Amino acid sequence: MRPMKFIRNFCVIAHIDHGKSTLSDRLLEFTKTISERDMQNQALDDMDLERERGITIKSHAIQMYYNHSDGNKYTFNLIDTPGHVDFSYEVSRSIAACEGALLLVDASQGIQAQTISNLYLAIEHDLEIIPVLNKVDMESAMIEEVSDQIIDLIGCEKEEIVLASGKTGIGVQDIMNAIVDRIPAPSGDPEAPLQALIFDSVFNSYRGVIAYFRILNGTMKKNDKVRFVNTGKDYVADEIGILQLNQVPQKVLAAGNVGYIITGIKISKEIKVGDTITTLENPCSDAIQGFEEVKPMVFAGIFPIDNDDFEDLRDSLEKLQLNDASLVFEPETSVALGFGFRCGFLGMLHLEIIQERLSREFQQEVITTVPNVSYFAYTKKGEELKLNTPNEMPDPTMLERIEEPWIEAQIITKPEYIGAIMKLTMEKRGIMTKQSYLTTERVELTFELPLAEIVFDFYDRLKSLTRGYASFDYAPHNYQAADLVKMDILLNGEVVDALSALVHRTKAVSLGRKICKRLKELLPRQQFVIAIQAAIGAKIIARETISALRKDVTAKCYGGDITRKRKLLEKQKKGKKKMRQIGNVEVPQKAFLQVLKLD
Repeated sequence: MRPMKFIRNFCVIAHIDHGKSTLSDRLLEFTKTISERDMQNQALDDMDLERERGITIKSHAIQMYYNHSDGNKYTFNLIDTPGHVDFSYEVSRSIAACEGALLLVDASQGIQAQTISNLYLAIEHDLEIIPVLNKVDMESAMIEEVSDQIIDLIGCEKEEIVLASGKTGIGVQDIMNAIVDRIPAPSGDPEAPLQALIFDSVFNSYRGVIAYFRILNGTMKKNDKVRFVNTGKDYVADEIGILQLNQVPQKVLAAGNVGYIITGIKISKEIKVGDTITTLENPCSDAIQGFEEVKPMVFAGIFPIDNDDFEDLRDSLEKLQLNDASLVFEPETSVALGFGFRCGFLGMLHLEIIQERLSREFQQEVITTVPNVSYFAYTKKGEELKLNTPNEMPDPTMLERIEEPWIEAQIITKPEYIGAIMKLTMEKRGIMTKQSYLTTERVELTFELPLAEIVFDFYDRLKSLTRGYASFDYAPHNYQAADLVKMDILLNGEVVDALSALVHRTKAVSLGRKICKRLKELLPRQQFVIAIQAAIGAKIIARETISALRKDVTAKCYGGDITRKRKLLEKQKKGKKKMRQIGNVEVPQKAFLQVLKLD
C-alpha cells in the first residue's frame, strides 16, 4: 500500500474539441501506461461511436505511475471527462471524485461556453485548477490573447499557465510536474470506517455489474462484506482492484485510491451511481453527499418496432442506464405505437447517442416520438399536474394556466455575429439579459429562452449562422406561464397520438402546415382518399389530401352510351367510400423519424 502523500487524483475539463482525449493519450504514453504496440488515438474512448464522432461520451478512469525528479514514484488517477453540454452530469461525477483539474483551453479557439460552466463546477468543489493552453504548435495559436483570457477568468499568474500540445507532446513534462507540485494529496483516514463514493458503473455480461469508486476514508479488502448505503443491500467484495487499461485485481485498497469492485450483482437496479459503499463490520455513520441530481431536459417516447420486443427493450435500457446514469425512463403506452418507454434525456445529442447505442450494442431498432419538454399545468380547482407528454394535457376548459421551463443560455461568439444571433433568439421567443465583452474579439451574450424552443434545431442553426464560431451552454432557470395549445394530427379523422405536440399558439399554424405537408410526401397512397389534418381542439388549422389510387374501370367499356361508363364509375365510388370507412392508415416507421427532422 502506497502512502497517501504520493497519490494525485485529477480530471481534465474542457469544451468539446479542445483536445482532451489527445492530451490524455500523450500522458499515457509518457508514463508508459500503454505500450507503443497497444497505442491508438483516443485510447480512453472505448466506444466506436466516440471514435467516429471524435467526442467523449463516457468519463473514463485510468491509473498511471510517474517517477518525479525528487526521486519518488507518484500514482496518478486520471478521470477523463466529456466536453459537450449534454454530458455535464458525467463531468459533475468525475469532479466529485478528484482533488484537482486540468483546465484545457484551445490556443486557436480561446475560452468557450462549456469550459466556463465546467470550471464553475470544479471551483464549487474546491478543486485546484491547473490551466493548460493546448495546441500551441498550430499556426493559428493566439498564445498571448488566450493566456490573458485565462488570467481574467481564474485570476492566476501568467507563469502558472502550462503551454502544451497534445499532438506533438510539447509541455507534457511540465504538466506532470504541475500535477505533483500543485494538486494536493487526498485527505482521508485509512483507519476510519470505510466510505467510498460510486462515480460510475458498467455492465459486463460475464461478471455482472462492475462499480467504479473513490475511497474517501477507510480501507477495503478483498472478500470484505460490504453494504451499499442508499439501496441498503449487502454483498461480498469478490474482486477489487485498480483501473489501468485493463482491470488489475488487488488485495487491499486504502483511502485516496480509485478502483473497481465486483460483487456479482446481476440486476442493474441494485447499484446507484452516487451511492456510498461501507463495510458491515464497521459501517460509516453517514452517506457521502456526491454530485448534483440529474435533471432530464428533453422527453421522448421510445417504442420497439415489434411489440414482442418490449421486454428486451426494457432490459437493454436498464443496462444502458448503468453505463449512463443520466438516462431516466418509465413505461408508457400509445394507441399508434403500442407499449414502450417514456425516456428523459439531457439534450438532443444525448437522445441521438442513446438511440445509436441501442441499435449498436443491443441490436434494438426503435421508433422515437417527437421530443418534448415537461410542463406544469394548473387547473381551476387549484391542482398542479406535471405533463411529460402532450396526451396528459387536461381539458382546456378546466385549465387555469400552463407553465413551461425556461433556461438561461450563454453564447460566446465574435462581435460580427451578434445581430444574427439576436434575430435567431427573438424568433425563438428569447430575451437578452446581458452582453459583456471578454476581449475585443469575443463577446458573451446571456439569454433567457423557453427550453422547448431550443430542443429541435437551435444549436445547428446557431452553428451555421456563426460559421461554427459560437459556443453554447445552458442551465435551467425557472418556469413561466405561456399560451400553449395541444396540436393533434389526424388521419381520416383518427388522432395519431405519437405526433401530438404542445406548441405556442403563435407557432401552431405554421408547424401544423409543415407537418401535414411532410406527411403528404411520406405516407404511401392507399385505395382510398386520406385526409391529413392538424387540429387544435375541434378547430382544423391545416389540411392536406392524399388522393386515392384509382384503377381505370372504364377501360373495358368501349363504344356505346356514356351512361354505361357513369354506372361503372358510380359503383367504384361506392366501393371507395366503403373502403374509407373500414380502411385504417398505417404510418410507416420512416415517416415518424422524418417528421421529427422538420426544419
